[in-house]
Amino acid sequence: MFPGATADREAASYVVVGAPLDATTTFQPGTRFGPDEIRRFARSFDDYDYQTAQHFTELGVHDAGDVRAWDDVAEYIDYLGGQLRDIVWDDAIPLVLGGEHTVTVPAVEAVDPDVFVCLDAHLDLREAYDGTEWSHACVTNHTLDTAEKAIIIGARTGSEAEWERAAEADVTVVEPGAVDDWLADPPAFDDEVVYLSVDIDAADPGFAPGTGTMEPGGLTPQQLQRLVSAVAPAAAGFDVVEVNDRDDGQAAALAGKLLRTFVYHHAANTTP
Repeated sequence: MFPGATADREAASYVVVGAPLDATTTFQPGTRFGPDEIRRFARSFDDYDYQTAQHFTELGVHDAGDVRAWDDVAEYIDYLGGQLRDIVWDDAIPLVLGGEHTVTVPAVEAVDPDVFVCLDAHLDLREAYDGTEWSHACVTNHTLDTAEKAIIIGARTGSEAEWERAAEADVTVVEPGAVDDWLADPPAFDDEVVYLSVDIDAADPGFAPGTGTMEPGGLTPQQLQRLVSAVAPAAAGFDVVEVNDRDDGQAAALAGKLLRTFVYHHAANTTP
């Protein structure tokens, strides 16, 4: 159980779901251990958040456990999407623990947002990679079948074709050097529904080495927390993905902290 996720399923405002898919990782595998690592390294966090004056245990978070993964990625994605749609239909917010980034696709389809906001080192705008359209490198491309636009924050690498795709009107890229300026005047989102995805490799690997494809030149934990805090009030779904077990818990601890940051700031801005 994610620490502090003590609410009953029927009464939950937020539902944690582990999605330990580890099928298309292209460098360092291990995302199958991500959900358990995140839960484990979140044990030391205090229940009280002084910035929002809230207790995590009072915010209606339930942990539904993991949706066990299998080799047929397309079939798994379809099944996972059904589980996440149930959460949305119950008027709760899905909080997905990856697992590779591919698990974001069914979560976005379940939430059906207007805007996909992704914190990521990579553009993930490929149509296929290593012979499959269900690669973790194709996630943002897939989400644009559902969302009207994507904002990719922290991106610093991609193929030539991906950068050309990113130049189109429905994609905004906020490179690492521009993040503080973006935070100084973030979008209001108005009545737009947002889905927020955090690929832990958005962080500089010095802060989160436990991930599949490390890319130097990334964001600090403080920037990531500020980004999550800024987007959370408009979001109807959240995930943190691409954590593996190849460090001493740095990536998992950061992931758990970002999930809690999301819940605190979403609840603070939506609770009457």
